Amino acid sequence: MDVKGKNFTRFLERQQAHNDQHDARAKAKQHSKGKLTAWERIDILFDEDTFEEVDAYVTPDKTDTGFGKVQQAYGDGVIIGHGLIRGRLTFAYSQDFTVMGGSLGSVHAAKIMKIQDMALKMGAPMIGLIDSGGARIQEGVASLAGYAGIFHRNVQSSGVIPQISVILGPAAGGAVYSPAITDFVFMTDQTSYMFVTGPNVVKEVLNEDVSLNDLGGAGVHSKKSGVAHLVYPDEENTLMGVRQLLAYLPSNNMENSPEMELSSDETSDVEEKLRDIVPDDPNKPYDVKEVIRLNVDKRSFYEIAENYAQNIVIGFGRLDGKVIGIVANQPKVLAGTLDINSSNKGARFIRFCDAFNIPLLILEDVPGFLPGIDQEHNGIIRHGAKMLYAFADSTVPRITVILRKSYGGAYCVMNSKNLGGDFNFAWPTAEIAVMGPEGAVAILYRKELAASDDQAAMKKELAAKYRIEIANPYVADERGFIDEVIDPAETRLKLIRAFEALETKQIDNPARKHGNIPL
Repeated sequence: MDVKGKNFTRFLERQQAHNDQHDARAKAKQHSKGKLTAWERIDILFDEDTFEEVDAYVTPDKTDTGFGKVQQAYGDGVIIGHGLIRGRLTFAYSQDFTVMGGSLGSVHAAKIMKIQDMALKMGAPMIGLIDSGGARIQEGVASLAGYAGIFHRNVQSSGVIPQISVILGPAAGGAVYSPAITDFVFMTDQTSYMFVTGPNVVKEVLNEDVSLNDLGGAGVHSKKSGVAHLVYPDEENTLMGVRQLLAYLPSNNMENSPEMELSSDETSDVEEKLRDIVPDDPNKPYDVKEVIRLNVDKRSFYEIAENYAQNIVIGFGRLDGKVIGIVANQPKVLAGTLDINSSNKGARFIRFCDAFNIPLLILEDVPGFLPGIDQEHNGIIRHGAKMLYAFADSTVPRITVILRKSYGGAYCVMNSKNLGGDFNFAWPTAEIAVMGPEGAVAILYRKELAASDDQAAMKKELAAKYRIEIANPYVADERGFIDEVIDPAETRLKLIRAFEALETKQIDNPARKHGNIPL
């Protein structure tokens, strides 16, 4: 056989050996844990027959450190490549837990870094499908250096291309910091977990017994820590959720989000239900998500971090087919007050939208910042300032609608006119003041109240008068602090026209390396 024939034979042999790595036994092992294989995940995530693998035949570092052999497998436990998602170029890596537990060695890391570099160079989203036992112990510092290289590229890509991490198994130790730097983190319920130190270390150091899920499962990170933004019951739905999110995002910071044509049954310009959605009793809650759904295009609201800091609602929607980001106080939870967690949640989302040219809609009903020793001692001043800074620093179109309460410092923070809001509207139900009526009259009329025979009745009467004469939105409207008091039923039409007017908005900020957000 000539050289040409031998080379082709070798080509076929390598193909066969590569395919044999993904045998039925390895596949069954993954499935027994409720997980898909690395290739099955790729097949669900990308449009059919569009994914092209890169570096399929590289092999692990053969250096013998004397602490256990490294399995010589093609690809070194990670699949990298590019393809189309909803017809748009996207790059991804998918860690293969069936090869050395998906552990990260120097070659494994080099592959991930290569695909990160390609994504940044091409201006396309980067997705990491993470299922790994962490750093490869046999390779020592080389694996740690690999993680550092990945983190560096995460930071270089931040604000330039969307980065999404999908946790589909373990992510432990230093491995958790790449997802933490990316824009959105997905997890699957019961089969994925993240932690810096595992249950064994917790047991050894603190003598506490804790399970994988209780320490770092999807429930913990979606409800308590805020690390996970989106959680789905299984891997297939998680990956479909990633596809859905990408429909709202531009490919890079130089583009706009893709537009969609409206179907004939989309929301009309007039929605009369909005006139009655705010209760007559100013202390009675309502669901701000219903306000969102009645204004955006039907079925277009995609909520982010739904289970964390529920006193603020964030997410994407479409108005007349165009993507917007939404930040809304939620009166149903903690009366819509701002606290440490909601401030962090809102600030991060605002920064993302501003980085990727996504206009912002703010729906405001906030009585102030959450009071209390715990909040003050844990830095509500510093954390609350993050959202203030994020709004003031953003250059995308920003529109605020005050639905009901807008008191004190929270009025300033929620994209007020003097903070740089482009259009600031209010419903007739809005209350804009330094503080709530009850608190205000308690200070202004403290002597009169102390001398009254019926303090409760007098306070109630004075509060009602304050609400009518001081806190009503027409005072702010007449002084130019809001642009217009609008009919709630016409909110959608007003928003569409206002965002259209802002499409050519340009701001020239002072030259600087970067600002110093109060982290």
